[in-house]
Formats: sequence, C-alpha cells, structure tokens
Amino acid sequence: MMIRELPAPPTDADVDAWRAVLVAAQAADLPQLPAAPSRVEVAGRLCVAPARGRAALWAAEAGVAGLLLFTDEGNTHTAFLDVLTVRPDARRRGLGTALWQRVREELLAQGRSSVSAVVDLGGPGEAFARSLGFDNVLPMAWYVQDLAAAARRAAAEAPDGAVAPGYELRTWHGLAPDDRAESLAAAHGAMEDAPSGDMDERVPSWTAERLHAIQRLILDRGGELTTVAAVTPRGEVAAYTELVLPDPAGPRALQYDTVVVPGHRGHGLGRAVKRHMEAEAAGRYPALRQIGTTVADENTPMRAVNEALGYRRERGAAVFQLKL
Repeated sequence: MMIRELPAPPTDADVDAWRAVLVAAQAADLPQLPAAPSRVEVAGRLCVAPARGRAALWAAEAGVAGLLLFTDEGNTHTAFLDVLTVRPDARRRGLGTALWQRVREELLAQGRSSVSAVVDLGGPGEAFARSLGFDNVLPMAWYVQDLAAAARRAAAEAPDGAVAPGYELRTWHGLAPDDRAESLAAAHGAMEDAPSGDMDERVPSWTAERLHAIQRLILDRGGELTTVAAVTPRGEVAAYTELVLPDPAGPRALQYDTVVVPGHRGHGLGRAVKRHMEAEAAGRYPALRQIGTTVADENTPMRAVNEALGYRRERGAAVFQLKL
C-alpha cells in the first residue's frame, strides 16, 4: 500500500479524495449525523494552516491521517491526532496500522512524548486506539440541540435578549471588535478551570492577538463565527458562548466554548448567552437544523445548563492519550 504525505497546500484532487474517505467512514460509523462533511469544510481544514502549530497530512487510496504538532509555549512536547480513518470496505487489512506508523514516526522525529485524539466510544475508533495503547483520560459526550425546537422554547420562556439585571447581551459576527477583544480574551482564560482530566496539553495564555488569530482561522477556512457575550456596564465580558459553522450552508453547527467568568456565576448568564445564540442562529442560517457540542462528564454545571435548554445526549466520546 502506498502512503504519501500531502503537499502544502494539497491539490483539488487530494481534497476530493480525502473527503471521499471521510464521507464513507461517517456513513458507516455515524449514520445519525445530518450531513456528510462538506467540501468547504474539508478544503478549509486541509488548505489553511492551523493557528497553533504545524499540520502533517498523509493519504492512501482508502485512508487518511492528519496530525497537529503544537508549537505554542508549553505544548511542544505533545500533539493532536486530528483524524486517522480508513474507508469501511478497506478495513482490517493493515492500512490503519500503516498510517499510524507514519504518524508515530513523525511524532518521534519531532521529539513529541505524547499524542491525544478525540474518539467516539463503542465503535471501531475506540477499539483501534486501545489496541495502540491509548488511554481514556477525559470522558465526555456529544450533545445536540434541535434548533427549531430551541427557538420555540426560547420564545415561550423569555423575551429575546432577556438577561439578569446589570448585564447586557452583545452579539459579534466574525472577529470580536478591537475594543472588546482584550476583555473577551480574559474571559477565555476562565476555561482553565474546566475539566481536563490527565491531558498533557496545556491551555496557552489568552491575549487579544491569540483570540483574533483563532477567530481568523475559522473565517479563512470558509466558516462563520458568532459570539454572544453578557457584558457589564463597564464593558467587562462576564460570560460568552461561541457558535461555529464550518460550512455556512450546512445543517449542523458546533457550539465552541461557553464560559461564565468567576465572580459572575449564579446569575443564569450561561443559559442566557446560549439561549440568545440559538435565536440568533435560527434567524441567520435558514439551512441550520442542529447544534452539536461536547461536554466533559464531570462538568456538571454545563451539563445542567444544556439539559435545561433541551440538549440531548447523542453519543459518548473521550479524549484518548498515548505516552510515547
């Protein structure tokens, strides 16, 4: 079997072949998802360099593997295996193992001592990861929200824009405004108290520059980003949530971080920003049907917020990690 490293950037033929593998794998492993990965999403991830490191990509006729080698301070010892999958009709013939060997060689050549991956539980991905020696270091689950039902509930429960006294809801599409970026970056730092299990990866310090770099990456890859924040009269971001559409024409969006800054908790701000986000998304994206998000099993407060908003558990997942 021939495995080759993709050029940077990959050709159109490379993108189409990569997507074909992902589409076939998802149809077999996750048939409940509303749509296959779109070409916009796949091309964006393959052709636009990541903000936090260097991507290494390998492809065979029936399999693909993608690795992110972190370059940010404190993480140059580790990496993230973004994808390693084989078309269903070509499995159990050694291709997955061969792809992993190429990944492992790169990890060792770059001096990495660990690698992590997000794996769905109960399927072929978990079995393969465990066979390689990966351990489950952070159990979590995917939760999904039906957007039409959420919009109806939001309209019945509270008027649009309802938030606790002393706060105001603000919405930003794309990059956060320059005069809010520093406060929003500081609020991102509150994610440091979110459950992280035994992961080797460390959360880098958030600055306005880093915030804009991450946001710009989403846009450069063809996606769209919306941020809803609860802001104090002094302009401090007390809570926020982010919605990402990898393909603005697609039926499923991803809820990224939802954070309430310590000192502002207990006022229902997490629920308020998420509810307002759902109303924004329903009005802005007519093709959007679902919002998906991951929550660590031990993150009881966020699970309670999601349950109150009508999210349902879709499938189990976990961060798996291997020490090299």
